[in-house]
Amino acid sequence: MARLGTKKNPAIVRVQTEARATEVASAFEEGGWKFILGIEPDKSENITDLEKLLNPTLPTTAQKTGRNDPCPCNSGKKYKKCCGAV
Repeated sequence: MARLGTKKNPAIVRVQTEARATEVASAFEEGGWKFILGIEPDKSENITDLEKLLNPTLPTTAQKTGRNDPCPCNSGKKYKKCCGAV
């Protein structure tokens, strides 16, 4: 699947007023993202795609346990002699 905000997968946003539409459109243009903007006064605002683009989730990283470090299971042994034994 294409990344959000690209030509193949544009962000879809719904707002209630023309003023809010120009505000949201300027945020998309500033980020260089492709979008589809709908103005529907009778429906609630939906800007979740914009929020995803403005606040992307970052992958978590964990430090690798060295073979000679103490085992994370708290056994008191070296990792290579405990949980890291193959």
